[in-house]
Amino acid sequence: QVKFVESGGGLVQPGGSLSLSCSTSGFVLSNYAMAWYRQAPGKQREWIANVGASGATLYTASVKGRFTISRDDSKNTVYLQMNNLQPEDTAVYYCNRRPPSDSWGQGTQVTVSS
Repeated sequence: QVKFVESGGGLVQPGGSLSLSCSTSGFVLSNYAMAWYRQAPGKQREWIANVGASGATLYTASVKGRFTISRDDSKNTVYLQMNNLQPEDTAVYYCNRRPPSDSWGQGTQVTVSS
């Protein structure tokens, strides 16, 4: 079955960086556009970035210029490099297809705090 396993979250100070990874299985990654989503406390899950099968990327305005999404189809893995993190980036981060499948991973917690 389709499965996503996110990792790499943690606690970081404002201005810091984190690198997230998403291991995928159950489908042929190279056939799909992939995305990162996040859900902050008390808010709905939101899309933040996607990378097409060709490698083209797109970002929501709040993370553009700070976050970089990438993929390695040979490793069935999608990445999110996050720089200059701010407290408003605190959330659980998920990866999924774009548009998303019904299957979601457990996510990885990112907390930005001094």
